[in-house]
Amino acid sequence: MQQSPDPSPRSSWFAAGGVAGAILASSCCVLPLVLVTLGVSGAWIGNFTALEPLKPVFIGVAAIFIGLGFWQVYFRPKPKCEDGSYCARPQSALITQIALWLAAALVVLAATIDWWAKFFY
Repeated sequence: MQQSPDPSPRSSWFAAGGVAGAILASSCCVLPLVLVTLGVSGAWIGNFTALEPLKPVFIGVAAIFIGLGFWQVYFRPKPKCEDGSYCARPQSALITQIALWLAAALVVLAATIDWWAKFFY
């Protein structure tokens, strides 16, 4: 039987930190672009650009948390799980894995926005 990734609280915290960092990293650039694309407008959207100088810091913090989360979920030695226990179920770490991959994609989008944003305006 294939063992699932460890659903330890630490991996969930790393994933949550990665998601929070990804949202902060994208808040200056990707978030306003998405809102405008969806038809949301207003002068308040311009306030997101105040976070632009902090974008490299947010990207760095998010990358650290995402990297630690991936290590916890995919590379850390897995403990033996009893049949029927929480860690024996494949769904136990699915949300953490999805959050890590979405956060990683969002950070990549935020880091590369200068190259691809020109195609949207």
